[in-house]
Amino acid sequence: MSSLSNTTTDHETIRKWVEERKGKPAQVEGTGNKKEPGVLRIDFPGNDSGRLQEISWDEFFKKFDDESLAFLYQEKTADGEVSYFNKLISRENESK
Repeated sequence: MSSLSNTTTDHETIRKWVEERKGKPAQVEGTGNKKEPGVLRIDFPGNDSGRLQEISWDEFFKKFDDESLAFLYQEKTADGEVSYFNKLISRENESK
């Protein structure tokens, strides 16, 4: 079982991966404004930071595309468990 990471810009792949893990699109509270979301994150159940604010998938993907981001993620951990590892990166770094 692989612990290798994958990178994608495909909205459906991202949404499926997040929703399979019961996650939701979010922004860091206090970083956005009324016109657009701030710093994007994925919020999973049990995250007790209190700093994430849920946003719609439409808002998430608009900002994701406007900022030329890519989604770096892992399907399974090295020991075969479901992985929650993800990171939003610049598309410039996608092929590196």
